[in-house]
Order: sequence, then C-alpha cells, then structure tokens
Amino acid sequence: MIKSAFNEGPRLTSSPLVKEHAFGASFLLVVLLLIGSLLYSTVSWMWDDQRLPLSKIVLQGDLHYVSANDVQFAFSRLEHVGTFMSQDVNVLQDVAESIPWVSHASIRKQWPDTVKVFLTEHKAEAIWNGNSLLNSEGLLFNGDLGQVEGERVKLYGPEGTNEEVLSVWRELEPKFEALSLSITSLVLNDRRAWQVILDNGIRLELGKESLEERIERFFALYKNLGSAAERVSYIDLRYDTGASVGWFPEQELEQENTDD
Repeated sequence: MIKSAFNEGPRLTSSPLVKEHAFGASFLLVVLLLIGSLLYSTVSWMWDDQRLPLSKIVLQGDLHYVSANDVQFAFSRLEHVGTFMSQDVNVLQDVAESIPWVSHASIRKQWPDTVKVFLTEHKAEAIWNGNSLLNSEGLLFNGDLGQVEGERVKLYGPEGTNEEVLSVWRELEPKFEALSLSITSLVLNDRRAWQVILDNGIRLELGKESLEERIERFFALYKNLGSAAERVSYIDLRYDTGASVGWFPEQELEQENTDD
C-alpha cells in the first residue's frame, strides 16, 4: 500500500469566541437600526406641519405705535409659517422689521408652539419733507404721521441730506432756546441755502455761507428789537454785515391781535 506523502490539513471549526463576536455585532447592528428608526420617527413627527405648529405670539418691548395685531398681520402674509422645528427665526425677524415704526426685532421660539417677539420702535425725531419721519439717528422710516404724539420739528432738504439737516437743527435749537425761541422748520434748499422759521413766526434767510456768524448776528439784532419783534415778518441775513428786516403791515397785525 502506498501512503500519501502529504499530511491531512487541519479542519475548520467554529470556536465559541467567534460565535460570541458575531452575536455581539448582530446585536449592535439591531440596536443602531432601532435607534435610527426611533430618531427618524421623532424628527419626522416634529417636522410634520400638523405637529407643533407655531400658534402663539408673545409681544414684548416698550411699544407705543406697534400692537400685537400688527405683528400677527405681518406674519399672516407669509406663505407658510412652519413648526417649532422648521421655522427660520431670521425670516420672522425680517418680516417683523418690515412693520412701520419697528426699528429692530429679536425673535425667539419657545417650546412647543410660541414665538416671542421683542421689538424696538423708532423714535420720531422730526418730520422730513412733509411726508416722512426721521428717527433719532437721522434715518428715514415709514411711520404714520397721524400717529405721532406731540409736536416735531419740520425739516426739509434735497434727497440724501436728511442726516445733515437733522444735525444742523440739533446744533442750532439749543441756541434759540436760550432766547425762549424754538425752530419749527429748518429748510436746506436745492441751492444749499438755509432758511429757519421760528415758533413766533419770524423767517430767517441765512444763505449758504457763514451760518454760525449770521445766527449770532440775528441774536444781537433780536435782543435790540424788544416788543417790536412781534411785528417782524422776516429777517434777511444774507449780507456781509447787517440785516434786512421785513415787517407785518399794521392792519394785518391788528387783525391778528383781534382774532386772538
């Protein structure tokens, strides 16, 4: 009998350690699948438009001109208001800041269905060109003139000069207040000439140059006018020295006094 010169190879057997690793891997895979399924179900539920809709608005801030109805109406113009999870607060902020009188909006979502809206209003500093408003920074905003509480100075000027005109008014007004006067209107015309109308009805023509010197000249003249200032219609200070004074006719002045 001829025996094979090759030894028989080892047989493959399944050891307990291999079985244990296979079972552990399978168990881990099942756990991961369950967790993934649970997360998917949870996220799908939370992003469902029928779940957690944003249905409440809490309005905050020191507000005089903006109401909760204004905010609600602004949000209602959105094509779609999402859920607590899906709605982008930046979109809501942009919408809130489009409301007249709103200077800045801060939006925060509160679980599960509330939008907290904190608003800062523009502070109306002046009326610009008869139909717009300037805030305290000299910026135009679209507030309703009819809603303005109290009197505001009327400022006029070419497009883009709103900040300049407001700055000049702020500089001049305290000087006039020292004489118990107040500026009701300040005009910068297209030729860059300045005009002031005071609360006592006097119109000052100041021209383009030497504004401060001409204002000081008016103060010196006004102090010398005394009671005669009631008859002054305008004072033209567009001279190197001196001024031209326009007077109300005596009859017109007497009629005004009678009406009073």
